[in-house]
Amino acid sequence: MSKRIPLKRVAQIRYGLGQPPPLADDGVPILRATNITRGKITENGLLRARVEDLPLQRAPLLQEGEILVVRSGAYTGDSARITREWSGSAPGYDLRVTPQKIDSRYLAYALLGTSVQDQINLASSRAAQPHLNAEELGEVQLWVPSLEDQQRIAEFLEVETTRIDNILARRGRQILLLDQACVSRAYDAVRGWGVQGGRKESGLSWLGTVPDSWRVAAVSHLFEVELGKMLNQERVRGSYLRPYLRCANVQWDEVETADLLEMDFPPDEQPRFRLRKGDLMVCEGGSWPGRAAIWDGKIPEIYYQKALHRIRPRGGDLTRWLYYCLLVAEKMRVFAVQGNSSTITHLTLEQLRPQRLPFPEIGAQHRIVMELDQAAEKDRTLRKKLLKQQELLAQRRQALITAAVTGQFDVTTARRMPTA
Repeated sequence: MSKRIPLKRVAQIRYGLGQPPPLADDGVPILRATNITRGKITENGLLRARVEDLPLQRAPLLQEGEILVVRSGAYTGDSARITREWSGSAPGYDLRVTPQKIDSRYLAYALLGTSVQDQINLASSRAAQPHLNAEELGEVQLWVPSLEDQQRIAEFLEVETTRIDNILARRGRQILLLDQACVSRAYDAVRGWGVQGGRKESGLSWLGTVPDSWRVAAVSHLFEVELGKMLNQERVRGSYLRPYLRCANVQWDEVETADLLEMDFPPDEQPRFRLRKGDLMVCEGGSWPGRAAIWDGKIPEIYYQKALHRIRPRGGDLTRWLYYCLLVAEKMRVFAVQGNSSTITHLTLEQLRPQRLPFPEIGAQHRIVMELDQAAEKDRTLRKKLLKQQELLAQRRQALITAAVTGQFDVTTARRMPTA
């Protein structure tokens, strides 16, 4: 017989370290919210500390079977069970749940179920920013069947979620291969691979030879390159508020306009900062310097901020050709190497304007770009299908967990998901 009871009746709930200790290059891993992803522990942004610097009396090292629950931020309530691999790690800022009268595998799945997540979302949303404390988590109601049923449900979910995770991983690899094929295709195109006739050295170590008839020229010789308007608090108010693009809006080959912000652009500034259809936008800073997309003109009047380069042709050369050149250069880490850094934080005007790239005659640019765009459109169609499959698989995984840990079906009679 099963019943709903609060989590605090079957588990101990404590806080982690809170503020991190002095960090070290090696030592004890410190597991934080960035290491927790829907039931799994990852090495994403993993920090470490020496064991002697840890307050072990207040926050003992984690043991296999304990569960970490994210207590604040965008992923509040996400959780993961500590496996043997991560036993002996230190709990970071988040909440640690130590099962006492419940199967730890079952509890880990129960905390991921929609019914529990809904309760956590309600409790944590009472503050301005999502935040969950130990008392609130302890009041979360769980469906707790017999220990035998808990073990059976956990075993069933381990098998079925592993099947789904394997399919999700395969779809992810297919998407990665599509992206790699796109870059490889663009690389062959921008070096004129397959063009008949003689070849010459481009003078660019990352490119090699190009057709004899092609120019190798600085970006600024063929295009205007300008930065947008500096943002400050005074400029978010005024009589001439207009939407503008920032780095977050510029993704690879796509400009997202769902979350546009506004800034004051007086009439004397509008000609300088107003975008035209066909302008190439390149991220100067932000999370991905060098990322680029062409503005399609879907909003009649729009501007851009200083963290973006706006590139416009001086003559007939195509911004679309330049886009593919920049795509290849960024993926081959050309700008990072030139900046003598493993992580480039800015692609400045001083770097971009003199950047030398290959340019065939304009008719050839049109022909090659058309071929690349047609192939890219086919890739986009397939990519959307793969992403939709991933979305549906994730939904099925979530529904399966929720149904199993709330007694909506008997796992002994459930139809297994086919492998694919």
